[in-house]
This record gives sequence, structure tokens and C-alpha cells, in this order.
Amino acid sequence: MIQLKFLLSCTCMVLLFSSCHKKNTENWIPLFNGKDFTGWDIKITGHNLNDNYLNTFRVENGVLKCAYDRYQNFEDKFGHIYYKTPYSYYRLRVEYRFTGNQTPGGAEWNVRNSGVMLHSQPANTLTKNQTFPVSLEMQMLGGLSDGKERTTANLCTPGTQVKTNGQLNIEHCISSASKTYDGDQWVTVEMLVLGDSLVQHSIDGKVVFEYTKPIVEDDDEGMVKYLNMENSWFAERRGKPLKSGHIALQAESHPVEFRKVELLDLSKKIKP
Repeated sequence: MIQLKFLLSCTCMVLLFSSCHKKNTENWIPLFNGKDFTGWDIKITGHNLNDNYLNTFRVENGVLKCAYDRYQNFEDKFGHIYYKTPYSYYRLRVEYRFTGNQTPGGAEWNVRNSGVMLHSQPANTLTKNQTFPVSLEMQMLGGLSDGKERTTANLCTPGTQVKTNGQLNIEHCISSASKTYDGDQWVTVEMLVLGDSLVQHSIDGKVVFEYTKPIVEDDDEGMVKYLNMENSWFAERRGKPLKSGHIALQAESHPVEFRKVELLDLSKKIKP
């Protein structure tokens, strides 16, 4: 009995050491430095690259904010801020929260709605009036404090298609299995991205959504025109696997804040 207890104790110590060692050796890269937009590009619908219209994107007290206090009306000024370095195999951790009220002119479906775009086309390839980049959107939705379910860490697919449960899924937005997060609380979402093999969205260590085999495609030509995705980048890659791209944060009429955007590069650990 004493020997068994000793062996169990040793096993626990080894597991604890391995866990701590792994944690300490993980080299997470802060994509957002808490001070400015170094390493990022801004693109807002109807405006040229890096024209930060009405100071939509700003950094205050170490927080990256998408703010609309200078807007009279949203007028479909969908905005995204793109990290300049593309990635393919990585883990991404984002802390976000919604605040205040929606900007006048924003659509009903945009209340407490934002997203993190994965495998996005580069910012400089968007047309001037393009509303969303071709990408895989980890959609963030805030609860409306009305007792109704409103999941977050969902998937939306502007100019893309994926497989869920091994089958092609052409729905534009697909709900996750997350709980509802009401109010202005901070929420942490982690994404595991393995090229075009697997993408997972997790909250509190639990996978709430996953998909495989993303491609550049959209069967709805009306959606293609609505998003103004009629550009050469989309046309040249249509029907092809989407294995890498840029990370972008979304602004679509409701104030949202990001206080952490960090990445663990897995490209050297995982062979394509």
C-alpha cells in the first residue's frame, strides 16, 4: 500500500511538472501590443487602405476599441483591422467584450455582433467598397439580456465554404454550442487553426464548434455582389482550398473592445 501511494505521488508530480514545463515553454506572441496599431492595417468600406474613418479603431488604456462616438449614422461602414503577417497553423486567443449601444443605422442583426476573421485575404486586395474580406469568421455575439439563447464563437463564411461533421455546409452562419454571455463581461475565445485540416473554437477549455476543409467559394451570387467580393483575389482562388491567411478584427456598428490578441505559432511543430 505504501509503495502504491509512493508511485501515485510520483506520477502526479511528473504530470504536474510536464504541465508547468509545457506552459512555460509556449511562446505566445502578442499581436496587439496594447499601445498602438504596429503590425496592423485598417480597411473600412468606402475608404482607402489605412484611412481610419472617424477614428473607428483606437487604443485607449491598453485596449483596442472599435468605437462609434463620432458617427451620426453607421451607413454600412463595415471595418476590419488586419494583422499584416499571414499564418496557417496556430492557436489564437482573444479577449473581447461588447459595450454600450449600437450605432444608429446599424442592422438589427448587428446588435452586439463582431468577429475575428481567420485565413482572410490581405487588406490591400479588397475593393474600395467591399464590406467583408473573403475569410472564415469566428463570429462573436453578445447576449441581449432577454432570456433568449444567443451563442458566440459561431462561424460565418463570407466567400467561403466548409465541412461540418464531414459534410459540405453552405450555410452563411452556423451556431456553436456555447452558452449566452449577457452584459459587458469579458469573454475569452481560443481558436485552433491547422491549415485547411481543422479549425476549432473553444471557450473555457471546451470546444464549442469545429469544421474542416475550408475553400474559397460562395454559391450565392447575390451574396457575392452584396459583399462586393467581385475582385481578382476571390476570382483567382474560387474553388480552391483555403489553407492560410491573415487575422482580422471586425467592426460592424456595435462598440466592441479587445484587450488581448495573442498567437501561438504551430507551423514548426506541425508538418502540413
